[in-house]
Amino acid sequence: MIILLTTSTLLSQQTDTSYKKRVLETSEVDLLLSYYSQDGNNAAVTGGEGTEELTDATSALVLRMPLNEDDVLTIDVGLSAYTSASSSNVNPLDGNSTNVSPFDASSGESRRDQLVHINPTYQHSSDDRNSIWSANAYFSNEYDYTSVGFGGSYARLFNEQNTEVSIAGQVYLDTWNPQYPIELRNGFFDDRIMGNGTYNPQFMELQELNRNSYSLSLSLSQILGKRLQGALFADVVAQNGLLSTPFQRVYFGDAEDFFIDDFQLADDVERLPDSRFKVPLGGRLNYYVNDIFVLRSYYRFYWDDWGVVSHTANLEIPIKLADVFTVYPTYRYYSQSAADYFYPKEGAQSDFEYYTSDYDLSKYTAHQFGLGLRYQDVLTKAKLLSFVLKTIDLRINNYDRSDGLNAFIVTLGTTFVGN
Repeated sequence: MIILLTTSTLLSQQTDTSYKKRVLETSEVDLLLSYYSQDGNNAAVTGGEGTEELTDATSALVLRMPLNEDDVLTIDVGLSAYTSASSSNVNPLDGNSTNVSPFDASSGESRRDQLVHINPTYQHSSDDRNSIWSANAYFSNEYDYTSVGFGGSYARLFNEQNTEVSIAGQVYLDTWNPQYPIELRNGFFDDRIMGNGTYNPQFMELQELNRNSYSLSLSLSQILGKRLQGALFADVVAQNGLLSTPFQRVYFGDAEDFFIDDFQLADDVERLPDSRFKVPLGGRLNYYVNDIFVLRSYYRFYWDDWGVVSHTANLEIPIKLADVFTVYPTYRYYSQSAADYFYPKEGAQSDFEYYTSDYDLSKYTAHQFGLGLRYQDVLTKAKLLSFVLKTIDLRINNYDRSDGLNAFIVTLGTTFVGN
């Protein structure tokens, strides 16, 4: 969504009959790295109880190239590799452990995966720089999921470029390669199963393997004064198809319990409606205090027809320490209600139509505290091949959720421009 970034960029651009300033003077390259680590005890893979330990390392390269005075091509490619104790328990029996438990990771191959993506975008600006349209495509793939997307946007600036209105649309056409819990697959047998009677769940494989998402975004940004800038935005998102995750177990309160060691075997996988309608509404307000301080605030309200209502509030305070250094502490608060179909372990009954024990759909609150540091190479001394360093951004965040999930995120981004 184009909100404030386009406006602030175009405000510095003037055109006349003798010379037209390029939208992008020279090529730019962003190199992005991030590391994410989390832990908790409510894994959806094991029915709302079990380790949520996960680590993820992501790298991305974003190349922006001016094709002429008016057009810019951006190519974003990336790779994300993760190791997950939770997902390893899709098949807890493929490791070397002598005692199987939902609170321990399997050492089998299901504990790791990687995602690759590519996202090209073409952007065109009118001669007077008051109209901007773009088109983009997207592709990503991991072991059990493939996503193909496309979209576009249009922005119009008015009032001497102090006002911007934009509209954007996006479509994702995704396909599952479902991986069910090992005990629900055809031919499963293990002579270590313990329980009353015979383990024979009435499991039916999910029939729909596609997930389609359609979004429409509207935004209005306005320069309200020399020190104040604001934006309002609204989104409408519709999804249909397989919205459940095939490997997330559910345990029924009216079914017998069966175990292998300490690991409880599934009664079913989560089953959710095949459609979902989402409406996020929000706004931003940025206030320039002085040459040292800027206040950046953000609020979003969210509603969907699954019963989830959430509120997000964020505050960031960039503090300029010198010409080349800026530090910015951040705080984010989030709260949400539970989805209509969420049940803790053994809270659902076997005759319910829809159910999940994924705590991402439960009621919770979350706090995220962060600190960022930006270095701007105003003298452009550092070089990489034919590019010179423009900025380095380092961010560290700590995330705590009321259900016990906690996470640590560190991101490093660098921008180089053509020399």
